[in-house]
Amino acid sequence: MQLALEQAELALSHADVPVGAVVVAADGRVLARDHNRREERGDPTAHAELLAIREAARGERHWRLSGATLYVTLEPCPMCAGALVNARIARLVFGASDPKAGAVVSLFQLGADQRLNHRFEVVGGVLAEQAAQKLRAFFGELRRQARG
Repeated sequence: MQLALEQAELALSHADVPVGAVVVAADGRVLARDHNRREERGDPTAHAELLAIREAARGERHWRLSGATLYVTLEPCPMCAGALVNARIARLVFGASDPKAGAVVSLFQLGADQRLNHRFEVVGGVLAEQAAQKLRAFFGELRRQARG
């Protein structure tokens, strides 16, 4: 999770929401890491989780990331939780919960939905305060700038 927090910090350099993600293979190898790049790329799908999953799949030369764990600083949204299902990620470890968009514990429980063809283990709250602090500082600064 510490690597994911370091990635989250990098998002600030291009005014993106500070979210970082790391994909780790079952044997402990780091397969990929990235951070939000929506502002940088002008791409609404450039979430940290999707970028890291894509890179891990490229490196493994297969879309199935069976046995892998995704570490991310913020609870995934529905799009990202769906990508975890589709990539066959075995385990998700996240930091801060997202009561407005979280799709694994807060609003939905996509990782445990029996109607889907894959489920994944979910561990939340890991280094949650550090992750939440980055987000609070980022959005606090945006509000200050908006007030002028």
